[in-house]
Amino acid sequence: MKKICVVYFSGYGHTAKLAQALMAGARGVAGSEVHECRIDNEGQIRDADWQLLAAADAIVYGSPTYMGGPAWQFKKFADASSKPWFSQAWKNKIAAGFTNSASTNGDKYATIQYLWTLSQQHGQIWVGTGLLPSNAKAHGPEHVNWSAGFGGLMSISPSDASPDEAPRSGDLETARLFGERIAQITHQLG
Repeated sequence: MKKICVVYFSGYGHTAKLAQALMAGARGVAGSEVHECRIDNEGQIRDADWQLLAAADAIVYGSPTYMGGPAWQFKKFADASSKPWFSQAWKNKIAAGFTNSASTNGDKYATIQYLWTLSQQHGQIWVGTGLLPSNAKAHGPEHVNWSAGFGGLMSISPSDASPDEAPRSGDLETARLFGERIAQITHQLG
């Protein structure tokens, strides 16, 4: 069994919905054991989550994009990861990342870059989406990778949409496919 941990913060529930779709995709790959490590409103994870991360073959990072970067709760977790960083505990583990915000762009890629940088400080092996964009006139939010995320998954949840309404079907399918790819690559490299 390959262990995949998804560690993320969700402020309003949209990023959590994206995480669930990603985890469903990863669980669809035989031999994958997927764990959720949700960062709480104080920027903390449980002691058991730190143990899961230590035993993981892959760690997927997720945060909404607030004001051009990750939520402070995610940053607090990232700062706390300096203990495993010091001992190189996550070195050579697979890594990937995802984000969500209300705007079409909203500087989401800055959050993906932050997640990538965190993974590189830990010596991890980054996996991008591997998905072509839906960028023709006929495409919209119901299509896969409509936001054209390559380095990581970027999702859009309009500011007046509840978690029941967004992320939309295309972003959720993108998340599912991305989770599947992360699990497949974890098996290939493991």
